[in-house]
Amino acid sequence: MSSINVRLPDGSTQPVAPGTRPIDIARSISPRLADAAIVAKVNGDLYDLTRPLEADAELKILTNKDPESLQVYRHSTAHLLAAAVLELFPETKLGIGPPIDTGFYYDFDRPAPFTPEDLEKIERRMWEIQKRDLPYERILTPKEDGLAKYSDAWMKCELIRERAGEVFSEYTLGPQFIDFCRGPHLPSTSKIKAFKLLSIAGAYWKGDEHNKQLQRIYGTAFFSQKELDEYLHKLEEAKRRDHRKLGQELDLFSIQELAGPGLIFFHPKGGMVRKLIEDWMRDQYLKRGYALVYTPHIVRRELFKVSGHANFYGENMFTPMQLDDAEYQPKPMNCPGHILIYANKQRSYRELPVRLGELGTVYRYERSGVMHGLMRVRGFTQDDAHIFCTPGQIEDEVVDCLQFAIDTLHTYGFQSYEAELSTWDNGKSGKYDGSPDQWQLAENSLKKATERLNLKVKLMPDEAAFYGPKIDVKLVDAIGRLWQLSTVQFDFTLPRRFGLEYIAEDGKAHQPLMVHRALYGSIERFFGILLEHYAGAFPVWLAPVQAIVLPITDRQLDYARTVQTRLDAEGIRATLDDRSEKVNLKIRDAQLQKIPYMLVVGDREAQAGQVAVRNRKHGDLGAKPLDAFIADVRKLIDSKAVEE
Repeated sequence: MSSINVRLPDGSTQPVAPGTRPIDIARSISPRLADAAIVAKVNGDLYDLTRPLEADAELKILTNKDPESLQVYRHSTAHLLAAAVLELFPETKLGIGPPIDTGFYYDFDRPAPFTPEDLEKIERRMWEIQKRDLPYERILTPKEDGLAKYSDAWMKCELIRERAGEVFSEYTLGPQFIDFCRGPHLPSTSKIKAFKLLSIAGAYWKGDEHNKQLQRIYGTAFFSQKELDEYLHKLEEAKRRDHRKLGQELDLFSIQELAGPGLIFFHPKGGMVRKLIEDWMRDQYLKRGYALVYTPHIVRRELFKVSGHANFYGENMFTPMQLDDAEYQPKPMNCPGHILIYANKQRSYRELPVRLGELGTVYRYERSGVMHGLMRVRGFTQDDAHIFCTPGQIEDEVVDCLQFAIDTLHTYGFQSYEAELSTWDNGKSGKYDGSPDQWQLAENSLKKATERLNLKVKLMPDEAAFYGPKIDVKLVDAIGRLWQLSTVQFDFTLPRRFGLEYIAEDGKAHQPLMVHRALYGSIERFFGILLEHYAGAFPVWLAPVQAIVLPITDRQLDYARTVQTRLDAEGIRATLDDRSEKVNLKIRDAQLQKIPYMLVVGDREAQAGQVAVRNRKHGDLGAKPLDAFIADVRKLIDSKAVEE
């Protein structure tokens, strides 16, 4: 073959000699493009810029403007980390080192534990290697040769046996580093401009707690130092807002060792915030036509066999307990209970839609290594609702669910959010239940609902639940992080499994459509998100203590008690600091507790019936008549304002 044809993104075609590399084509187009190039996309697959082209191909040169490039960049930085570790600690065995959403990591098997000082040494060595401008070179190795070469590297041998074809690719980086890897990678280390090693953690090989524990080094990398600095600043801000730290400092909740991990104890102040969150949701249920229901925490395991959870969700369920007549199971889901309520009597089309809502506590087995404060627990309360309706009602019901989700976000001060529509992608993967007609109806209803609300959604092909398509809403918090929150999901499976029916206008029994809907996700997780979003300084309407009265001396104690009593009577949650301490210390302590308003009272205020108002954010607001202060705060509470 004298030449091959390479088709470029602008539609033009270049004839080139077989073996021509993408980087060569980039140089022929523009030296600037070649300098900016990170990786190539050849017929839809990512290629090293230095990998020869051997047949006709469609080619696109990717730069730092293409999201896929960052994954390659970070993967190459992970190899740079591994090369530095091997130079400093040659006894180390290599695990895997993939890119992740926030950077990269590499797993190592080493007798001695890495220390923070080691991390600093490794990072310095990475910069030394970067300056050597070493190439990432791809070589092809027969499987048997590879197994022989890695005979003393147990993890690599295991991976090669499991994943490698008869010939597999490896990548070298300098004389000491070679790794079984599919790639692709950067042309050389000089392309890496900004990175930082972040932490050391333990990690089981392949994530299995029965396997050997390795040492995992986490890092991150960006195309520029500015991007890296911004990310590191966000990390520091996230540490400051960590809900576990704030929960302890503000005395909101705890996890008790004696009771067990993943089980949350809400303290009085945390309990007040939780009550307000739950009360708002229950009030909204009633305003929006939901019926409130309550279902047991423990039921016969047979219920989950009928629902299918015992089979497809069994590993996340707690071990059943044997009682008098059967095995009983702490419920991992609320939906089977709601189905039993629906099925308890014959339903007419005139009753539909039936909307059943519950703040129901569920129990799921989470491995000890994945639990995380309020965000990942073993016992949690879902604001769960299930809607049973006719095909003609489904679109309106989805619109109402999505509007409810948006209203929820706005109530709690979240103005930015993203939505994803997960579809079955015509069932190509074969992992879905339901007929094509059902899927078409469901997906069309979800799409039309988003269009009616002008809600932009990102399509997620082949990401649906096995029982139906879904829309997920993700909020953006104060420091730009995405959090999965609300979900609206179709379900074809459970109505069929339980034989649900309604009598339609034609007098015949029909199967209703079913929608799962959760807006907070779980009370615990939503509490944690709010705590981090507001850095512990809840809006006035949510603050567990809304005002604290601070007498300057003991002479004002009687007036201070009168002020507190009046505030309580007006529905303002107030407390009194009657310690014999200087008022500045009292102010400082109240500020640390993030109490919205501090009301200082001295002789002048007591005589005039006033309070000297201090706001946690804006500082001294001056003296006000008590009635005026109450009126101002009541407006903030009643409007659920997020700004003071």
